[in-house]
Amino acid sequence: MKMSIRNAEELTRKLGQVVYVAGAQWGDEGKGKLVDILSQKYDIIARAAGGANAGHTICVNKNGKSEKFIFHQLPSGVLHEGKICIIGNGCVIHIATLLDEIHQLREKGIDVMRQLMISDRAHIIFDYHKEIDEIQEDRKGDKKVGTTKRGIGPAYTDKISRSGIRMADLLDFDGFAAKFRANAERKMKLFGIKIDIEKQINFYKDAVELIQPLIINTIEYLEKAYKEGKTILVEGAQGSHLDIDFGTYPYVTSSSTTSGGACTGLGIAPSKISSVVGIAKAYTTRVGAGPFPTELGDIEGTMLRDKGAEFGATTGRPRRCGWFDAVVVKNAITISGINSINLTKLDVLTGFQNIKIAVGYKLDGENISFVPALLNEFERVEVKYIDMPGWTEDISDAKKFMNLPKNARNYVLKLEEILEVPVNFIGVGVHRNEMIYR
Repeated sequence: MKMSIRNAEELTRKLGQVVYVAGAQWGDEGKGKLVDILSQKYDIIARAAGGANAGHTICVNKNGKSEKFIFHQLPSGVLHEGKICIIGNGCVIHIATLLDEIHQLREKGIDVMRQLMISDRAHIIFDYHKEIDEIQEDRKGDKKVGTTKRGIGPAYTDKISRSGIRMADLLDFDGFAAKFRANAERKMKLFGIKIDIEKQINFYKDAVELIQPLIINTIEYLEKAYKEGKTILVEGAQGSHLDIDFGTYPYVTSSSTTSGGACTGLGIAPSKISSVVGIAKAYTTRVGAGPFPTELGDIEGTMLRDKGAEFGATTGRPRRCGWFDAVVVKNAITISGINSINLTKLDVLTGFQNIKIAVGYKLDGENISFVPALLNEFERVEVKYIDMPGWTEDISDAKKFMNLPKNARNYVLKLEEILEVPVNFIGVGVHRNEMIYR
């Protein structure tokens, strides 16, 4: 079921020509669903950061059956025919994964080759990056970051150290092969790994025949499209508090996950971004290690995990669950300039008698309203909560805000009051049509 034409056009007018969808917590907030919904009315859907470590899950009802799509490399908008989908220069691409996703969609009757564009400046993740990722994570012992071991960090390391290989290099294949050989030989010496260099080069020689038409100057393409009045939807990866600069370092990803990353990852000027929609679950989750002040280690945490099916789309790891942390979300609002909130998975809170909201921290006896930079400080903050009465009614069929139980409405209104940003979208289920627009 698609949203109504009236709703879609009204939303597009409100959000503007260029919209960034930002995760406001620690990732897994449900960005893919809103991007999929908004893609109905946007001309171009683009990814600006991250790689195959970001799993976006979309559930679609077809002929009365629920079908799940999980994307790691492709933008979520590929499910909409005729939409241009762009993988930007800020992304890192594992070509085998990309080709596998393209093949899987083709088997389901969706040919994305006609609508996909890849920045010639995007860096390539090689299999040796994945091996190095695993080696480096294992060497950290009990101080593991919790990486997905998809090679993201080592690929970005090569990028920053100016030894990376980009998609444009594939277009000069002899030059690509020389760079790959040099890099592979260096990695084998440094990490003691084995790389079948010729086999890998032959793989990329075959792969480039398939993807060469997709590799373009996406910066130039987006600038022309913008001047023509085309609408652009930028799909954020991970969450604001996994940002390399603003996240809970070192338990972060290797790219910029805030709205600033949309500019550096696509070549779009900051002045062109019309609005930023922040995605936040009605509670909080986190995958991997790192501080989590509102984490629940009791039966309520288990209930949230089970009811919300909180298992990583990329790794399958169980997510840590806790109450909504308004300090974390308000920090994301500040950093990314979020001016609209999509509250997801409100339905998961159905059945809880009492629901808590973290509204502030206390550190060494002093009230603070920000996430500390030092982990040992963040780990010892005292959380100030307020209590909200829960509800028992099933809300998955609610189409309007007033259809929600009074206590559910009050919970949303209280979050609006605390965050000082309107909650314009409310997710009440996993499917496209299970969204309330305000």
